[in-house]
Amino acid sequence: MATFKNFEEIDAWRKSRELTRCIYEVTARGGFARDFPLRDQIRRACVSVMSNVAEGHGRGGRKEFLQFLSMALGSANEVSSQLYVALDQGYISDREFQLLTNLARETANLIGGLMRYLRTTEVKGRKFKPGDLKPGTKN
Repeated sequence: MATFKNFEEIDAWRKSRELTRCIYEVTARGGFARDFPLRDQIRRACVSVMSNVAEGHGRGGRKEFLQFLSMALGSANEVSSQLYVALDQGYISDREFQLLTNLARETANLIGGLMRYLRTTEVKGRKFKPGDLKPGTKN
């Protein structure tokens, strides 16, 4: 998008990277490390957040970016839900749960804020040049 030269500049991507690092850390120990389905699913979900923010940015258009941000938002919420399972199974402490759910919520809030911005901006994206659209059409 025109306001970001690369996806690494996007706060939502940075926060999702932090979330992913923390999730990998807690899932590498104890019972969490041995619960392969949950461990793998929560890891995939947090990696999906990062990946969808980056891929959406890379598409170069506002509508596509919004579509990928929507998927990233869903994955951030999936991480939050799976953290409840981890807490209920005793894989993480109450403190870790609070830390990780707050991080997942911060990530989701940043994604939501970026989505609100993109819905209101006139910027269509770098793949669109003035005159690319015919009169009367929308991006």
